[in-house]
Amino acid sequence: MILIADSGSTKTDWRLIDTAKQIHQFSTQGINPFFQTSEQIEQMLEAELIPQLKIHRSNPELEIFFYGAGCKLDDKKEIVKKALSGIFPGSEIIINSDLLGAARALCGRNAGIVAILGTGSNTCYYDGKEIVENRISTGYILGDEGSGAHIGKTFIQAYLNDELPLDLANRFFERFKLSKDDIIDAVYRKPLPNRFLASFSKFIYQNIKEQYIIDLVVECFNQFFDKYVCRYKKSKELKLSCTGSVAFYFSNILRAVASNKGVNIETIIETPIAGLTLYHLGE
Repeated sequence: MILIADSGSTKTDWRLIDTAKQIHQFSTQGINPFFQTSEQIEQMLEAELIPQLKIHRSNPELEIFFYGAGCKLDDKKEIVKKALSGIFPGSEIIINSDLLGAARALCGRNAGIVAILGTGSNTCYYDGKEIVENRISTGYILGDEGSGAHIGKTFIQAYLNDELPLDLANRFFERFKLSKDDIIDAVYRKPLPNRFLASFSKFIYQNIKEQYIIDLVVECFNQFFDKYVCRYKKSKELKLSCTGSVAFYFSNILRAVASNKGVNIETIIETPIAGLTLYHLGE
């Protein structure tokens, strides 16, 4: 049996391939070892994943492939592995970055430029087997250009500085009822501020016909291409494939910006989990 997870900071998609090759799907909240301890992750999995799974937890034949945000560094991988080992003792557990998961889902065993645009952002050049070049993602405070957190942060900065068109600012307040002090508190004092900032991308998408919003998203994507994608030597000869909710829902703007930069986008999918499932089935 194989259990596959694709985890961002907001949501984790799970697929179980049983002994009859039947596929079962589940979801839990996101996991990110930069913001959560092993104990917190294990408690969340006990509450959200285990009630959905109908398998024996101590199963030496169970292989777990976890692809997650924040799982590039060994010490962060160990945080997630410790949590999963507490839930599934005796199982083989392999932890990889969400970026490798995206590459395997989007490109399979072919080379390409790969991007994640979800709560955060990340990119790489994938040679069909491994990631061979990665423009470092510096997180929602120092980077993550083009991501939901970056777009949300840019919008919130404009709101806090009274730079939004009045009608748009009023719509925002009517929708969320957040004072400026509430926003500052959520960003600087409460957990998972990146998820908080990214949560406004839905409102931004719902107002995408506003020229101010179009210009804001275009500028965020321009920064994404300039800082990351266009700095890969093969960015003009290899096609770009993208995954993540921001890439998926803002795909028209993303494709337009890519075209202006001379980049050819091949595929945009909302989540990598289906492609990862096929990859581990060997298809």
